[in-house]
Amino acid sequence: MSEEMNQVEVRNFEVGDTVRGIVTKVEEKQVIVEVSESKLDGIIPISELSSLHIEKASDVVAEGDALDLQVLKVEEEALILSKRKVDAEKAWDQLVEKFDKGEIFEAEIKDVVKGGLVVDLGVRGFVPASLVESHFVEDFSDYKGRTLTFKIVELDKEKNRIILSHRAVLEEEKGKQKKQLLSSLKAGQVLEGTVQRITDFGAFVDIGGIDGLVHISQLSYQHVEKPSDVVEEGQKVQVKVLSVDQDNERISLSIKETLPGPWTNIAEKAPKGAVLDGQIKRIVSYGAFVEVFPGVEGLVHISQISHKHIGSPHEVLSDGEKIKVKVLDVNEADQRLSLSIKELEENVTEEIAYELPEESKGFQLGDMIGDQLKNLKK
Repeated sequence: MSEEMNQVEVRNFEVGDTVRGIVTKVEEKQVIVEVSESKLDGIIPISELSSLHIEKASDVVAEGDALDLQVLKVEEEALILSKRKVDAEKAWDQLVEKFDKGEIFEAEIKDVVKGGLVVDLGVRGFVPASLVESHFVEDFSDYKGRTLTFKIVELDKEKNRIILSHRAVLEEEKGKQKKQLLSSLKAGQVLEGTVQRITDFGAFVDIGGIDGLVHISQLSYQHVEKPSDVVEEGQKVQVKVLSVDQDNERISLSIKETLPGPWTNIAEKAPKGAVLDGQIKRIVSYGAFVEVFPGVEGLVHISQISHKHIGSPHEVLSDGEKIKVKVLDVNEADQRLSLSIKELEENVTEEIAYELPEESKGFQLGDMIGDQLKNLKK
């Protein structure tokens, strides 16, 4: 085509026109295309290939690619074209729709920059560091090239500003999982969980994306002073679901109820006739309750406290006192344990009662002799 004809063809185009071009040559800093239906050459500077900074034109296009382009400038024999502007116009329409619908979509991380990540959406999208994950990330260097899911959280076409969030997607998914899990939980279920947080009043346990509270009273059958004495953060535990409050998203859990009860196999641990160490927990009018194992209390009836007659257990026993007891009877089904203190004590009363008849016989003999002498004198 002659130079004069080229100039005529060029005059048929105006700045802003959209044209179709086939890539005929890829140079380092620009791309040559043949504009369809005109046989005109068009030039795409490297800066007009992408919304992102690129080092080589070959990173974006290859010979033979068909591209939609916008005319930036009309020169004497060629058109200066932009792929970036056409991509951006198409992208903005799609992005506005995605933003309005709150749509979740995938995109590749093209670059890691100070303060966050860069994504190519036809226009430049930015992901601030705080919106990448739901946890703190110190180094983002291995994120380049990865594909993540995103939601658009801020969109301003005039300022060419698009803010994306992967964290919002994670939190939305977590919220859905939480609701599904809440609706599936039933009282009585036994699950595995991980201790997440320990407080003065109990421990919060993660049971698969949602935390439930194990109150301090549900940590152990034994008395617990501090939850940290029984569990630690990160510990895997078995928990039983006590109740589920769907409206307030609260779950009550128990570790204690997954453990063997303190009365389990009590007949083996405290057989009839066994002598055990115990501690007095409560004193009542009819006896004393003695703890012989954590969570296991037996009754020493007032009649089994002493060989001597006592009016009240308080006369010989005190709260918290450590004593030895003998098992009189054990009933695991009814969780009852009958104990005795007096059976381990020497029966001083009986010994005295046994000696007295000998002494009394002596006195009776003297009395008899005295009586006989009185009769003889008469």
